[in-house]
Amino acid sequence: MEAERLVGVSRRALAQSRGTPDIIAEAWQAQALAQAIGSRLAAEGPKELRGEARGLSEIGGRSGGALDHPAARAGVARAAQLSGLADPRATLTALGTLLGEVGMALVGVACETDEQGLYWQCMEAIDAADESMDRVHGMLRRLDEQDRERQQDLERGRGRDGPYGAHGPYGATGAPAGTTAAGRGRARLRE
Repeated sequence: MEAERLVGVSRRALAQSRGTPDIIAEAWQAQALAQAIGSRLAAEGPKELRGEARGLSEIGGRSGGALDHPAARAGVARAAQLSGLADPRATLTALGTLLGEVGMALVGVACETDEQGLYWQCMEAIDAADESMDRVHGMLRRLDEQDRERQQDLERGRGRDGPYGAHGPYGATGAPAGTTAAGRGRARLRE
């Protein structure tokens, strides 16, 4: 399944979670997905994202054990369905939103529990979600910087070549518009 779609599935599953066990399961799933997306970007993504992507993968791998859940122990991660990553920016934006929602859901669980073990598991998972979100935001900033640099390069190129590009107002032929063979043919037809 494509990464952005898989993040959407996880967001819906988290929104439909009823009770602590479901929230814990979805928090674990989100970290497994962050790890998988980070691994994919580190291997195949834009070069400027690979360092941050490796960090995201490592955080996801480290934090997966923070939550004690049967799915975590069985290793049944939704992230195993990840088949591709078509749009890194859209995927990272969606993943950042998911991680924020997971953090908020875990805060709710931590505030409601009287069980110390669960409380500290939630705290570790919240820290991991925050750290993952920082990596995601860092990658989005890098993509934004890259877009700005490309735009500036384009604008510098236009300034050097003038408003009409490298060939000026007359095009590649160097003749005024309408004086090319096709333009002369159209002019004859009008006469």
